[in-house]
Amino acid sequence: MSESPLGDRHFNGMVEKFAQSMYSASRGQLRLALLQETLQRELPLHDQPILDVGGGLGHMAQWAAERGHSVTLLEPAEDMLAAARERLGGLKIDYHAVDLQGYQAPHPWPLVFCHAVLEWLAAPEAAIPRLAELVAPGGWVSLMVFNADALRLSNIVKGNLDRVLADRLAGMGKGKRLTPISPLTHEQIMRWVQAAGLEVRGVTGIRVFHDYLRERHPDAATLDKLFELERRFCRCEPYWRLGRYLHYTLHRPDHSADASF
Repeated sequence: MSESPLGDRHFNGMVEKFAQSMYSASRGQLRLALLQETLQRELPLHDQPILDVGGGLGHMAQWAAERGHSVTLLEPAEDMLAAARERLGGLKIDYHAVDLQGYQAPHPWPLVFCHAVLEWLAAPEAAIPRLAELVAPGGWVSLMVFNADALRLSNIVKGNLDRVLADRLAGMGKGKRLTPISPLTHEQIMRWVQAAGLEVRGVTGIRVFHDYLRERHPDAATLDKLFELERRFCRCEPYWRLGRYLHYTLHRPDHSADASF
């Protein structure tokens, strides 16, 4: 898919939309749980500080802070940030109303979260080298992006064949619709990551089955079975490629550690 002609999409005025459509619905709950399981499996988590880029309402910041991490949360939508601050009062979180490119880091970070951010940028390819700058040598980036191939498949399943044939899948960034303006492919991410000098240590599909169900609001028993299927196949070919989101565990090599004297 081509680069979006739009500006970056921020989400002032959409706190309720996110709270209800993203985090209260089964799709949001499943995404959050699968993401957290992936991080616990693939990252060397201890008590290192975390930079959470585009942290929204603070769900991942809350999870990290409750595990003992000190968290710096970046969120350009000021009402979203205010809601996160109110909801998470008392936790060790430092809040900043700024986006990825505008943030002035006081130091490189051992661990950076960047979840569901790149697909809302007009030039997402510029975000990867910026993340590489922010992470310390030997550090890690948890990157999750909206999958363009899954968006194509879901539109075919829904019968939007003309839209798919015309490649008119990206959102326009208007109103309160939540179709990303820059859905991304695995090939794009791999190319940009390699160019930025980061290593891919793991790739996981997030919600590889849920979004293709005919039942839009599955009951609890169905969700339990679905969760087990997601766990079982999220890293297996070809299923991970169907994930609504793709998660990448990225490592910045510490070349100084390899130097011999």
